[in-house]
Amino acid sequence: MKSYCSIGPLLRTWACLLGSLLVPLSCGAANARQPAQARLLDHAELLCSNCFFGPSNYFYCFVVDNQILIGRQRVPVLNWEDSSKNYLTPVHGSWEAWMAPGQTVPITYDDKHIWVNRAESKPTKAGFWGRFRDATALITRADVKQVKLLRSSPSDIFANDERCRGAHKPNNP
Repeated sequence: MKSYCSIGPLLRTWACLLGSLLVPLSCGAANARQPAQARLLDHAELLCSNCFFGPSNYFYCFVVDNQILIGRQRVPVLNWEDSSKNYLTPVHGSWEAWMAPGQTVPITYDDKHIWVNRAESKPTKAGFWGRFRDATALITRADVKQVKLLRSSPSDIFANDERCRGAHKPNNP
């Protein structure tokens, strides 16, 4: 028996396997993220007080090229007696509300999300492991993390800027 007779089924198996791996990649192309320099116009907070793993919602209103973008961040909260505290933050650092470093921030956005950068401000630990963590953060740029905001439409919660309140009214383009 010749060896080339067993190559056909092997080639068909590899072709089917390769095709099944490539089909999910070709079906749904992700929306392109558009980078932009945005100005933070207003923000609002709907805090959960006396919560046991309840969410607090933080809303941010940005203007990018005369377009209003509203993003929402949902943060799990564990607190009692003080709605401004979140006892889960020391356990999981990403469960902290995003704070704007200034009025103008770099963002990327698509149809469903807005991504903003959060600078991590962890205190430096003394000793070898503290210096090791700082060195790896410097090399890998781990000190800057992205926060994903869900694009949202409630515009009546903003109190400081008229453009944010009228963002989704019919007369606004």
